[in-house]
Amino acid sequence: MTTAAADRRLTDALGALKDREGVARRLLDASAKHSFDPEKDLDWDAPWEDGKWFWPPELVSLYDTPMWRRMSEDQRHLLARLEGAALASLGIWFEIVLMQLLVRHIYDKKLTSDHVRYALTEIADECRHSMMFARLVKKAGVEPYPVSRLHHNLARLLKTVSTTPGSFTATLLGEEILDWMQRLTFPDERVQTLVRGATRIHVVEEARHVRYAREELRRQMATAPRWERHLTRVTSGEAARVFSVAFVNPRVYTDAGLDRREALAQVRASGHRREVMQTGAKRLTDFLGEIGVLRGVGGKLWRSSGLLA
Repeated sequence: MTTAAADRRLTDALGALKDREGVARRLLDASAKHSFDPEKDLDWDAPWEDGKWFWPPELVSLYDTPMWRRMSEDQRHLLARLEGAALASLGIWFEIVLMQLLVRHIYDKKLTSDHVRYALTEIADECRHSMMFARLVKKAGVEPYPVSRLHHNLARLLKTVSTTPGSFTATLLGEEILDWMQRLTFPDERVQTLVRGATRIHVVEEARHVRYAREELRRQMATAPRWERHLTRVTSGEAARVFSVAFVNPRVYTDAGLDRREALAQVRASGHRREVMQTGAKRLTDFLGEIGVLRGVGGKLWRSSGLLA
């Protein structure tokens, strides 16, 4: 039976799955038409613009909290710059993990297939994104913000032992929330032009990565044995808990001259912040719910992460 015929026989709650090679060819065509070289396509020599934000204020973790209302405008701008750098650092960490997961995914696949060719194209995209974010952090005059040693080592474990559906669930978790935030950032004229340019590049290219991961996760959840589907639910829920914590690096508060413990307590109590994170995750959680990832223990873990309403 051909791959296309086998794919036509696979269905889930969203309908029939598309041919894997056909999806890859369309993504390769899109990559050929809409790819960027951040080294050339962004003006790295332009100075920062006075009074503009490094990250939309509504997306800053302390926005609309009592502490935010006490802060001066300069301090708010500083915190936005530090959080923007911390999110870029988080993005680099995540993309390095993702590249290793993709390499593991294609290791046993037919190396001349379009599916593998697109995975390699995505890895090349992620290399450019990581370099772009690193250069953005450096230009902002901020030291990078590594994740905690615990999360660093948990990711080392994930990229070593993760099953394929677990890998693609983690991929979507890391990509879709940041993508939602960046879709708000690149058209926002209050934000620095260079930051807007970098987020636009990332949004355009990540749209293909999300499509690839979603199509493959659907296929994996439709074909994986029962034990692997259950494991995916549990590990994805735990990944959501880790990611929701890693999303705010506590060091930014100290670097902004704020009381770290008070800041973290106000972020945890912030209804606005909760709404931002749940809205950013909603498209993903709706999708995962439809294909059966949020059942049982996995759903409980997702709710405890604060990303699922």
